[in-house]
Amino acid sequence: MADKLMTEDEVVGRLRSGMTIAIGGWASRRKPMSIVRAIVRSDLNDLVIVTHGGPDLGLLCAAGKVRKAIYAFVSLDTIPLEPHFRAARQAGAIEDEPLDEGLFHLGLQAAAWRLPFLPSRAGLGSDLLRDNGALRTFTSPIPRHDGQAEELVAMPAFRLDASICHLNRADRRGNAMFLGPDLYWDDLMLQAAPTGGRFISAERIVETADLRDEGCIHQLRISRMMVDGVVRAPGGAHFTLCEPDYPRDEAVQRAYAASARSPEAWEEFRAEWIDIPEPEYQRKVRQALSERPSRVTGKQGESEPGPSGCRSGQATRRSPSGPLRSSKSGEHL
Repeated sequence: MADKLMTEDEVVGRLRSGMTIAIGGWASRRKPMSIVRAIVRSDLNDLVIVTHGGPDLGLLCAAGKVRKAIYAFVSLDTIPLEPHFRAARQAGAIEDEPLDEGLFHLGLQAAAWRLPFLPSRAGLGSDLLRDNGALRTFTSPIPRHDGQAEELVAMPAFRLDASICHLNRADRRGNAMFLGPDLYWDDLMLQAAPTGGRFISAERIVETADLRDEGCIHQLRISRMMVDGVVRAPGGAHFTLCEPDYPRDEAVQRAYAASARSPEAWEEFRAEWIDIPEPEYQRKVRQALSERPSRVTGKQGESEPGPSGCRSGQATRRSPSGPLRSSKSGEHL
């Protein structure tokens, strides 16, 4: 089987200006940030970004890479409004195609199924039909059970050129799994993109036979048939949340948000955190974490533990006090 390992810069080398690119994750959670940083450092521009937006979209807007944003929301989670996206949107620097989560889902599903559109009642009676020119209504050719014709919304399939997602574990062939609480529709994003434009990064690359030891079988949701390139990227989602591997780096996220206050602040943040090679970025992260007191112990260099995935086929549940426990024995995993 093909070895699909590549670097962030090699992924960027497969992309072109003007492309429509879907970015996986959700707000400030498990975003493929090492690849996003590589795009910011590149000559790519005029991009259409399809995303449940977070700092991925904000960084690209701040760097002037985005022509249009297609999204259901854009947030940093603990900071409700993404400031760089907000600035670009309010200044009219980008085109805007807002959706709700239901229609966004259908746009991905239609593309994954290679359909031109999917019908929905979502959006009826809302301002989406006023604000999003891509949406149309039609009369269903199939009457309702009472015999009456029904007006529906036609959600067009997203016409993607590429998709980029970050997963917790992967093998060299492109099989991959998430270990946190949610897949965030990364599977649909990869299925919706054409062959040749489907890329993932992963916290760890393991042998195919070892994937089943990393988590539960239901978390192995990304097939090698959905992936064209795999990036080995420990810390590749930083500063976003990547459970159970690490929490969100709120200190860096706050610094990022503060950089939207002025062009000078953005340039300072960009010079410190973006316009550097990825290994240097990860070195800076490790140094900052080693000097930062832990929220749990108060000691430097000790990070807060995150929940683990299930092991050896054991189902897991969250106990009332918070930690993840095995449903078989009750011990901490």
